[in-house]
Amino acid sequence: MIEEVAYEEDGPANGGDAFKHTDQEVIDFYARSAATPIPDVPKFDSRRVVDGQRSIIFLKPIPPTSAGKEFELRSKVLGVYDKGKAGTVIETETVLAERGGDVYTKAVGSAFFVGQGNWGGPKGPSTVNFPPPQGKKPDAVHVIQTTKESAHLYRLNGDYNPLHATPEPGSKMGFGGAIMHGLFSWNSACHGLLQTLGGSDPANLKEFQARFAAPVKPGDKLVTEAWRIGEFKDGWEEVRFITRVEGGKVVLSNGRALMRCTTTKSKL
Repeated sequence: MIEEVAYEEDGPANGGDAFKHTDQEVIDFYARSAATPIPDVPKFDSRRVVDGQRSIIFLKPIPPTSAGKEFELRSKVLGVYDKGKAGTVIETETVLAERGGDVYTKAVGSAFFVGQGNWGGPKGPSTVNFPPPQGKKPDAVHVIQTTKESAHLYRLNGDYNPLHATPEPGSKMGFGGAIMHGLFSWNSACHGLLQTLGGSDPANLKEFQARFAAPVKPGDKLVTEAWRIGEFKDGWEEVRFITRVEGGKVVLSNGRALMRCTTTKSKL
């Protein structure tokens, strides 16, 4: 059993990540997004929001069954940043923990509200960049082909943003129609790194992050290139990566992971 709770340290929980939470049925994405206002911050239009950047730290292996356990998703707002004409960033943290016990993962994500800035808020801190090495052949390459149905299938995870289901929202935002969930590209890249460099063993991945650089259309082929940097932190090797549409634009930039790289080939 998983229960979603809000806890306040830097601010209340926010609907920037308006997934289905513990609801059993399809939810109204826009209504959920506006359900929990943030004090002293304008009300933003969730019909013009996209992913900015996400990171996750795996603190403890997640058990294969929830039998006899109760889990909580604890969410809070870390900051709301005014980026001027470009828009506003809402940064949130979500922790997966066993009730009264261990914390398993800590994820930080940013929602970018397009064209909704200039309200006088703080600009926010500058981000650290992790560019791939120049002139070096990637140590691993992972390819995944999406289909016209991929966005509708991925929607079953509980993200009911109409941007990924019908053409109208994406057309109004200048994307030319429906686009893939940013987390599809993000999760696919993570799976690709684990498959090509980690032997498909989840114990070989400690941290993972990437910035959403451009939208992906259903039917695009995604190519992830990864480089082992050779630098270690507490026994974990730094890996940097980018994901692009085959022959075209970069869709995930600033990619970085901490892994235990292995020469054992995945059977998956």
